[in-house]
Amino acid sequence: MNTPASSQKDDSPGTESMVTVVIALVANTLIAIAKSVVALLTGSASMVAEAAHSWADTGNEIFLLVAERRSAKEADDSHPLGYGREAYVWSMIAAFGLFGAGSIVSAWHGITALSAPEAEANYTWGYVVLGISFVLEGISFLQALRSVRSQARSLSLHPLHFVSSTSNPTLRAVFAEDAAALAGLLIAALGIGLHQATGNPVYDAVGSILVGVLLGVVAIFLIARNRDFLTGQAVNEKTRQAAMNMLLEQTLIERVSFLYLVYVGPGKVLLIAAVDLAGNLAESDLAHELQVIEDRLNNHGNIERAILTLSAPERAGL
Repeated sequence: MNTPASSQKDDSPGTESMVTVVIALVANTLIAIAKSVVALLTGSASMVAEAAHSWADTGNEIFLLVAERRSAKEADDSHPLGYGREAYVWSMIAAFGLFGAGSIVSAWHGITALSAPEAEANYTWGYVVLGISFVLEGISFLQALRSVRSQARSLSLHPLHFVSSTSNPTLRAVFAEDAAALAGLLIAALGIGLHQATGNPVYDAVGSILVGVLLGVVAIFLIARNRDFLTGQAVNEKTRQAAMNMLLEQTLIERVSFLYLVYVGPGKVLLIAAVDLAGNLAESDLAHELQVIEDRLNNHGNIERAILTLSAPERAGL
């Protein structure tokens, strides 16, 4: 089932996702410190917004690391379908953090700066830290972009379609947040530049508000996607067809009359199917053959649990 949202090779938590998050964490920590220092030196509203943005991103990466580790835990008696959905819980917490500590703080600071008296600005340091931040954010974004492109290419998807549909919330979060960070840096630079050129601090304040709006849009997108997977996101048709083909490739299965697939974690699905087996096997033999097929399916990297039952005679095949 090598599909846009279920392939273990391309979509599950693992070394590549962890490396992507760690790079983003290191980059955002350095950037947040630099922006905070320069925000104090310059008094720039856009720089304050950018500092809030970077600190929010830094906290978010910590939540994403927790998501990676906890979602990788093996199934046990208390969680028979594994801990995969923890990835969506922690990723949603991170998205709420981005909205609260990034979007609201940035927008509110910009609004209050509209009527605040103009402070003495030091533009040089502002441009220096924006340039350094752009380089560091670019390194983090390129790591996420490489991962997105390679996985999207293997699935014949446009990278943005892959980002929207992937069941890997940490990769989606890092990609979206880094893209927003680069756009936010350009907005901040424009706000500071217009402030310098015109002497009017309103441009700087508007830049802060725009950064807040941008972060709000990204946060809402991430919250919505995590909510979808937490509430039982259905697999797409390509994934469903791949699962159907896998079932029909089993020698004893003649037809499938019912198929239910739902995500239980990044790259992991629960598969429930009603099948008709070839021949007229005794009840004990039927139970044995069904168990053999279930065990075979459970060894597939994308299936957390497969449950098979026999089709009713009157049920037509799918």
